[in-house]
Formats: sequence, C-alpha cells, structure tokens
Amino acid sequence: MLQDYAYLDHAATTAVHPEVIEAVAARRAVVGNPSSLHTAGRAARRVVEECREQIAEAVGARPSEVVFTSGGTEADNLAVIGGYRARRAADPARRRVLTSTVEHPAVLDAVEHLVTHEDAEVTWLEVDETGRVRLDQARAAIEDDPGSVALVSLMWANNEVGTIQPVAEVAAVAAAHGIPVHTDAVQAVGHVPVGFAESGATLLSLTAHKLGGPVGTGALLVRRDAAVSPLTHGGGQERQIRSGTLDTAGIVGLATALEIACRSRESETERLVALRDRLLHGALALGLGIRVGGDWEPGDATRRLPGNAHLLVPGCEGDSLLYLMDAAGVLCSTGSACHAGVPQPSHVLLAMGLSETEARGALRLTLGHTSTEADVERALAALPGAVERARRAGSLSGEAPRETSASERAEPAETAETAETAEPSTEAAQAPRVDLTDAEVAS
Repeated sequence: MLQDYAYLDHAATTAVHPEVIEAVAARRAVVGNPSSLHTAGRAARRVVEECREQIAEAVGARPSEVVFTSGGTEADNLAVIGGYRARRAADPARRRVLTSTVEHPAVLDAVEHLVTHEDAEVTWLEVDETGRVRLDQARAAIEDDPGSVALVSLMWANNEVGTIQPVAEVAAVAAAHGIPVHTDAVQAVGHVPVGFAESGATLLSLTAHKLGGPVGTGALLVRRDAAVSPLTHGGGQERQIRSGTLDTAGIVGLATALEIACRSRESETERLVALRDRLLHGALALGLGIRVGGDWEPGDATRRLPGNAHLLVPGCEGDSLLYLMDAAGVLCSTGSACHAGVPQPSHVLLAMGLSETEARGALRLTLGHTSTEADVERALAALPGAVERARRAGSLSGEAPRETSASERAEPAETAETAETAEPSTEAAQAPRVDLTDAEVAS
C-alpha cells in the first residue's frame, strides 16, 4: 500500500533497491556457513571477504577494519561500551566519556549505562543553535584533563535536523592526546563523502537500511591499532571483537547497497538538495509561521544532509501533525524513529536551545532515492490543513505544555528511549496522542 503514499521518512529507513533484493535473494538460495571449512563454507567465506573489500574501499578503510554487526545500534554499543572497557582496563584513570548532547539514543543510552553501571563520568559537548558541536568547547573538554578521557563519541550527521558535525577537527584534537574517537555515521555513509582514514576517527558505525539495503546488517569500522572489548562471546568470528555466524546474504545486501549509493551519490545529492530546498522554501511560503530547524543554506550539502527537511511549526503538537499528515497520505516523523510514540520533546531540539513548546512542534521530512517532485508537492498541499487542524485540536484540549528546565535540557540521556537503530520506523502504527481524537483525525 506504500505506493499510495508520499514516503518522506527515509532517515528512519529507506526502500531496498531492486538490485539489492535480487542479490540477497540469490545468496539466500545458497547454503553455507562462512565459518565452515568445507566447500560450501569456503564459498560463503569468499563472498563475505569480497564484500568486506568492497565496503572498505567505499568508505576509505582497510578490509581488516570492517567488523560486521547486526546494524547501527549494535555497532554504536560495541564502540562506546567495548571501547570504554578496553581503554579503562589498560588505564583505570580513564573514566571520562565525551559525547554531544544531540547523539542518537544508541550512543546516549550506551553512555548512560557506563555511568550507571561502570563508574564512568560523562562530559557533555554542547551544540549551537544549528545543532553543531562547539569546537572550542570540545577542545577545552579534551585538553582540560586528557589523561582521564577514555573515549570521544561524536556523530557524523544528526538524524533529526541533518546537521553535519566537525568530526575530523575533533578527532585531530583527540589524536594529539592519544584518545580514541567514535563516530556514528549511520545517517552519513552513502549520502555525503565519508572517509574513515581521512577523518582520523578510530571507530565508525554504519548500517545497511539507511542506504537501500536490508534491515539487520551493519558494520563497525575499527582501526587496526584500536582496542575494543567484545560484548558477545562464542566464536570471535570478527577479529575476536564480535561473535556470531555471519549473515552472508545480508552482507551482500550491505555491500551492494553501498556500491549503488556511492556510485550515484553526486547526482543524487544534486537531485535531493533541489527537492529539499523546494520543500523548505514551499513550507516557509505557506504563511504558517514555520521555521527551518538546523543549519540550512539553499543549495548546500556540506553543512546539512541533502535529504533532510526539518520544520518547526508553532502552535502544534508534532504527534498531531504526524497523524494528520499520515491521514493525508504523507508519511513523515517528528524526529528519530527510535522515539516513536514517546510523549516528550526532542532532546536534540532542547539541546539547540529551543523551548519545550517550540520543540513539540517539530516535523521531520526526509527524502531518499525513491523521492519525487510529486512527493514534495503532496506534502506542501497537505501541510496547511494539517497545521490548521492540529492547532484547533491543541486549543480544544486546553492543555498547556510543561516547560523543561535548563538542568533537564542538559541531560538528554535521561529522556532517551532504548534505541533500535537497526529497525525501521513504526510511527504510523503507534497509538495517537490523546490530545487529538479519532474524530478530529477523520474530520
């Protein structure tokens, strides 16, 4: 039924390329465990290693640095928790983790686990009004006491507002003190240029289903000299860092999707930037008081992801907008898919300095390889009616949103739901908020 909709939630998950479906199906039909020593096993291992080489070339890494995982969430947890444990074991004085206030929940919750259960301390790297980490503050946080830092984790591009972070600059500062840097590049790989070696990062997370590949396959790039303690045990298939039978077909899907994304990236960037800018310009021209969230300069794809359009709609609840847009045949989100159904404002927007009321009126529309001009026009046609009805529903409810205090805005991990980076969005299946009745949606 998705062909009847304008699908504008590609940051949550994107459609699998037909070429990927064919490649995965063909591999699924062939038996063979890549850890087995017989003919079928060796054939499967050969396929895995060819894919490893293909993926490494696409992201500027060595094949030996590609560690396959079940997706972005596992890769983030392995990097943050496994990286911290290895560093702390080598030097007990290294208890401090530096991470930004706008990270994905897969990182935030992993850091929170370390703080709660493993005696870690966290130093939050603040962001400016566009959602970009303040480089001077990050440098000061590192240089204040570099001997106490176990790990720095900074996402490559934000999953909600699309802001691209200064990963290479932060990694250069950390490298001067021998501090490993992890970057969650789930939203970036295949969409903007990503070079692992060039970035100076020690660890990098990526996943297939943001690229047009299958859900359930990802990778953590691990520099050859990096130490990471495994989170799973029982085989040590991936450099003794990650155990488990490798999904050969899924790995084929990841490699194929990444090859397609890299091959078409330049032309797709130009196309998506044009669609994104049309969507943002059109939304601003509706006279609804809409603002753009994040860093946006028309035509630019170096400071913001090319397919990310983030709207701040005053006087509305984002959940209400989501369901009204859904009813009009436009599928989008209020933020990270991993926060679907959670009645809380985005920690990303709060960290950017927005009030809780402003943050509640967010709408994230993200474009991908299946997006068309017709999708954009359908969204722009649906927005006025959705906004008007959402505002009416809000006024009928008579509920005033509670403002979040400054201290709460400084602690995003406390409001982060358990992350599932490797899973697609299920927002349309969640129960609507009570401030928008079924009758109002249907009217």
